[in-house]
Parts: sequence; structure tokens; C-alpha cells
Amino acid sequence: MSASIKEVALKAGVSIATVSRVLNDKGPVAVETRRRILDAIEKLRYVPHGAARSLITNQTDTIGVLLPDLYGEFFSEVIRGIDQAARRSGFHVLISGFHSDRAEIEAVLRAFRGRVDGLIVLSPDVDAQALRRNLPDTLPVVLLDTPVEGADLDAINLDNHGGAFAMTRHLAGLGHRRIAFIRGPEENADARERRRGYRDALRAAGIAPAAALEIPGDFSEEAGFAAGRRLLALDPRPTAVFAANDSMAIGCLFALREAGVEVPGDLALAGFDDIPIARYLTPPLSSVHVPIAELGTRAMERLLLAVQSKNGHERRQETVPTTLVVRGSCGGALERSESKERNS
Repeated sequence: MSASIKEVALKAGVSIATVSRVLNDKGPVAVETRRRILDAIEKLRYVPHGAARSLITNQTDTIGVLLPDLYGEFFSEVIRGIDQAARRSGFHVLISGFHSDRAEIEAVLRAFRGRVDGLIVLSPDVDAQALRRNLPDTLPVVLLDTPVEGADLDAINLDNHGGAFAMTRHLAGLGHRRIAFIRGPEENADARERRRGYRDALRAAGIAPAAALEIPGDFSEEAGFAAGRRLLALDPRPTAVFAANDSMAIGCLFALREAGVEVPGDLALAGFDDIPIARYLTPPLSSVHVPIAELGTRAMERLLLAVQSKNGHERRQETVPTTLVVRGSCGGALERSESKERNS
């Protein structure tokens, strides 16, 4: 059995309250007294009981993260950014995923109660009512790329419209007039904004959007592969394809290669997110760069501010700009340009 806090106090010749002050770094303790306590902890191999400590401090030193999925480079990069910021501040991260089932989402939200000091929510399916029903008002929450109307919460969003507009405009600037678009899920707010940016850029270039050139997708490689096959069957074929995320662009690239279609010689291709593998494909994938890990870091830093202020801070909503990264998959000169940042 491990030693108890009482045994540590006896060995160091101090009260349990003094040991607690050292463990929690709360209140003044003389240097020599602190040294004796730390020596006793080391010799007895004492490990503080997390649950008991949280009852005393009313803090778990744990942050919850709610994600729609745990698969893929995008989410792993988000988690990496969150985890790095958390560890720098001495916090642990508790992660849960779901699969777009509202009842499941609400059950996960309830499961976080009492177990975390704050919550980062990245979900297209959460609404303000669900948050109010299932979370205490005192729990700090940061919405990450999660549009929730009617909620006074910190929020960090992406300029999805601006990024899609910039990539579509670039393809049109290369002379493409039949630019296909592989859509994301209809219920996903990011997907809707990226489609809106695509359509607006076409109109700005004097090109009428065509329903036949908009192919449904679900952000997966399989959907991109299926979309690529559908696009190859069109007559006439598009000369450029813009996928609403890189995973679908990668699936489409495989379908094109399987059919003997050269990229970018026969057909230009671009994606969205700029996941790490995008630059290592053959040809390297043009994409709309999203600072994925930085998004996670920003969300965690904002949440830690809320935790430290006990939710008494001023709430902020910000939109993070995207960057156009042009590589070999769509031809044309290399460029890197940033979308305009909008803060509200």
C-alpha cells in the first residue's frame, strides 16, 4: 500500500494541513519545512490521491475535449495543440468522440460534469440549448469551430468561406471554367461555408455554378474516391476539382491515378486543411492551409484563462484566417496568401 498524507506529515514533523499547502502550492511554507516535506514524500513514495485532492481544491486539473471524431490527421493535430498547451500549464486532457448522434452528444456532455475544470467543444451538432441543459453555467467552455447561436461563450472559428473563395478564384485565374467541387456533409457548418465560398468565387469570375459539378461527400477518403469516379464519368469532364477537405482530395487523386488521368496535366486538384501529409503526395497537394495545431493551442489557452478567472473573464469570438498554399497538383506559380482575418 502507498503511504498516506498522515504518514508524510508524521515523518516531516508537521501538520497534515502544512503538507497539503506544499502539495497544492497554496499558502506560505518555510523553505526548510518545505524541504523536509518533499524529502518525506520522496522517501515514502507518496502519491497524492487525485479524487481527494480535487475535493479539497475544488479543481481536477483536467480539461475535457469533445470531438466529432478521433480519426484522421486533422483531429490528431488539433489534439496535439491542445495537449501541448495543457501540459505546459500542468493540466491533463480527457478526450471523448461521438458520431453525430444528439442523444450521444448530450450523454457525453453530462459525463464531463464534475470531472473537468473546463471544456473545449468542436462539434457541428451542438446547440446552445444542449449546452445549457447538460452543463453547469459555471463551467468554462470554449467553442472551437463550432457555430452556436445564442450562447455567450468564447469561440474560435475558421474563415472557411474566405479560404474556399481564395482557392476557387486561384483555379479560375489559371483559366479553368469547369471547376468541380466535392462537398462535405450537408449538416456540417464548415462544409456549408466552404461550398458558399466556392459558389461566390465562381460568380465573381463570371462562371455560373452548376449542380452537376457539385459532388456529395462526407470528408472521408472513400467519399473522395467515389466522387473522383463520378467526375470522370461526366461529359464534358471538369478541368479542375476542389475538394472540401484534403482527405477527399487524396481519395479523388487515387481514383484519377487509377483511371490514368494525369494531375495536373489532365485535371487540376486542390483540397482544404493542408494536413501534414498533403505536401508529401505525388504531386504535392495544393490546399487551403489551416493552422490546425495552433487552433487547439489557442482554444486551450483561452480555456485556461477562463478557468483561472473562474469564468469571470470577458468572452471573445474570433475568426482565424486561412492561407492559400499552391503546390504541384493544380499547376501555376507557387504562392502563399492569407485570407482577411475578421474579429467580432
